[in-house]
Amino acid sequence: MHKESEIRDPLILGNKTYHDITRDIARPVEGKANKYWWILFGLSVFLFLWGIGCMAYTIGTGIGAWGLNKTVNWAWDITNFVWWIGIGHAGTLISAVLLLFRQKWRMAINRSAEAMTIFGVVQAGLFPLIHMGRPWLAYWVFPFPNEYGPLWQNFNSPLLWDVFAISTYLTVSTVFWYIGLIPDFAMIRDRMSKTISPMKKKLYTLLAFGWSGRAKHWQRFEEVSLVLAGLATPLVFSVHSIVSMDFATSVIPGWHTTIFPPYFVLGALFSGFAMVETLLIIMRKVVNMEAYITIKHIEYMNVIILFTGSLVGTAYITELFMAWYSGVAFEQYAFLNRATGPYWWAYAAMMSCNVIIPQLYWIKSIRTSFIATFILSIFVNIGMWFERFVIIVTSLHRDFLPSSWTMFSPTFIDIGIFLGTIGFFFTLFLMYARTFPVVAQAELKTILKSSGSEYKNKTHE
Repeated sequence: MHKESEIRDPLILGNKTYHDITRDIARPVEGKANKYWWILFGLSVFLFLWGIGCMAYTIGTGIGAWGLNKTVNWAWDITNFVWWIGIGHAGTLISAVLLLFRQKWRMAINRSAEAMTIFGVVQAGLFPLIHMGRPWLAYWVFPFPNEYGPLWQNFNSPLLWDVFAISTYLTVSTVFWYIGLIPDFAMIRDRMSKTISPMKKKLYTLLAFGWSGRAKHWQRFEEVSLVLAGLATPLVFSVHSIVSMDFATSVIPGWHTTIFPPYFVLGALFSGFAMVETLLIIMRKVVNMEAYITIKHIEYMNVIILFTGSLVGTAYITELFMAWYSGVAFEQYAFLNRATGPYWWAYAAMMSCNVIIPQLYWIKSIRTSFIATFILSIFVNIGMWFERFVIIVTSLHRDFLPSSWTMFSPTFIDIGIFLGTIGFFFTLFLMYARTFPVVAQAELKTILKSSGSEYKNKTHE
């Protein structure tokens, strides 16, 4: 006897119609913000202003205001840079890969993931800029004929590759994000009355780029989206591989390893999904998207976090094995020092948050809980920050000469700048949630009849 297969859970809850979707997605842009938005916005702006104060103090005083010393000459700045790059670069990859694989559950999360990319890369870019000491001369990093002296870029340096790779990726990600927003801009343009806000209507008319929803427009929209998704996917691999080369091309024990490129790409995907979860669980409350960001979306992401977390754990074990197998005393000591030296607590935090805690997602009740997921996603973000801290500081603080061994301690300026970038990131994200639709309404409508709760129930009956 033929048995019908179990239907998948709906991705759109609440028996929504096409009109309901339009109204719900447009409401945060057209209406007033709720109390959750104002509380988060106030806190984010406070952190951002504190960070600006610390940045201004650093630029005015010099980077001696940080906890750096002659041995540990890279610390919080590069840790935060790589952490933000990891978070940022996963966003467009998540959206692009899920688009190429035609995953329906992408529709509710892709917009936030793409926005996270742009805002994350903006935060990352601040750290090299401040670390230069004279940010007003930042244009010196670009390879143009220099009229001010015999200064020329070293094209062999991975730091210069960073400039090209990150700026290219940011450009492609911004275009990909904007292209996806065009139908939603047109929807808001058409809903706005001329008498209420003519200025706003003009702005959205400009952003909608003449979109009318004709078949030709949709054909071009889909073609461009697929081309950009195909372009963005290999770019993510190249960018994070290049960031890892900042370390891998050096001769420092613990850095000089060929596993870094795939290891950094996996870490970026791992931390990126965790940050998307953190943002989505907050945003569904802040802009009332409970019907569209469901526990099913969170569960699918948790499965990917479990998978990538296990691969990251495998990369950690591979590093330890290769250090032992190499027979190089300096490499062996670098990893022994990470696990048992003065910074053992950072190594323990990294292993706990990135390898052990994600294994809790094997338990279905945890995998399908908003509160548990939110807490675990924060732990993953903390663990990935500690991963970068461990790679950088524990490899530097005890180098080849015991006479130059020293410890690193961050100052309140280090901490202030980092918290300031978190504030800046959430300030941008909350402003975006009130200006642009956070979910792609046009794409949601395409899956309503196959994934809406009302239609699912009818089919099941």
